[in-house]
Amino acid sequence: MAILVTKWFGFFLIDEKNNKIIEKRLMPKEPDRIAEKLASVQRGSILEEEKELAGKFPKVYVSDARLSELGKPIFFDSSFLDPKAFGFTEDVMHKAMLGLGKLRTSEPVPRDRNLVHAIRGLDDLIESANLLNERLHEWYGMYFPELSDAAKDDRYAMLISEYGSREEIIKELGLDISSMGADIDDRDLKEIMALAESLIRLYEEKERMEEYIKEIASEAAPNMCSLVDAPLSARLISLAGGLERLSTLPSSTVQLLGAEKAMFRHLRSGKRPPKHGVIYQHPDVHRSPYWQRGKIARALSGKILIAAKIDANKGEFLGDELKKEFDARVADIRERYPEAPKKPQGQPAQKKKRSNKPRR
Repeated sequence: MAILVTKWFGFFLIDEKNNKIIEKRLMPKEPDRIAEKLASVQRGSILEEEKELAGKFPKVYVSDARLSELGKPIFFDSSFLDPKAFGFTEDVMHKAMLGLGKLRTSEPVPRDRNLVHAIRGLDDLIESANLLNERLHEWYGMYFPELSDAAKDDRYAMLISEYGSREEIIKELGLDISSMGADIDDRDLKEIMALAESLIRLYEEKERMEEYIKEIASEAAPNMCSLVDAPLSARLISLAGGLERLSTLPSSTVQLLGAEKAMFRHLRSGKRPPKHGVIYQHPDVHRSPYWQRGKIARALSGKILIAAKIDANKGEFLGDELKKEFDARVADIRERYPEAPKKPQGQPAQKKKRSNKPRR
């Protein structure tokens, strides 16, 4: 049985029975050229040397899943191949690896990888906005506490930033109230207005970031966005660490992305395991009765994984078809399980027998 093995210093066709090299193609001795070929290998390309060696036999096995087009991948221990035996020194390897690192770090970053940082940036903006909003409510609430009932979030901050004075805000809103707040110095009011203006800028930046995330997600993962919309697709890609990695995860892991703390709590204390993670945000999951959510989340995660695989490999658009299949599965679940399952009747607790032994 012939096995095709790729090492950093060459390509080898080996007889599996006796580990004898049938034929080989060595790497060039120049570190820069070695780095270029290794970079192609890491990108998933199949090199000409590998194709040539695989063509020597009608049936060849390969030691790398990347070469599955050339033969069936199997595990093979190729540690007996020593680079020094073929004239490759440690200095050549060191220079080649440095060159490889420079080549890979200078490559253009895939657009889906930007989603990881964009989502984390959005979370930071939301956290900062919530903190400033809370501070603004506490500070301005001493002066005009009733405003929190008449305006929320960005509207609240906008009124303070633009008008400041509670009399002017009351006039703008057309309210007929007498505030119970304390008077405040003009200098202090200006600082509150400046804080409100900073909060408004955060809200604007948050909206801009959300639009950017939708744009990138729709471009990088059109099938996923068709199935679960752009914001949720972006968050799933971010939690997985990238679209390519998401496409390699099992559907059970996709189902629980975002529920890591609950899973660790289950493993540590034996509490009930989570049925879903961030995909709970999907309307068909969080609007369904509790006894249907786990099944719907399982069906959704399976379709998400298919969509992610298609998007990661730049396949054709099948988002609409996947959505129809998912909707049909949801309808089937709701028809099969219309009512909550009955809880099994528990056995009556047995009373502990008293011991006749004297207490110590």
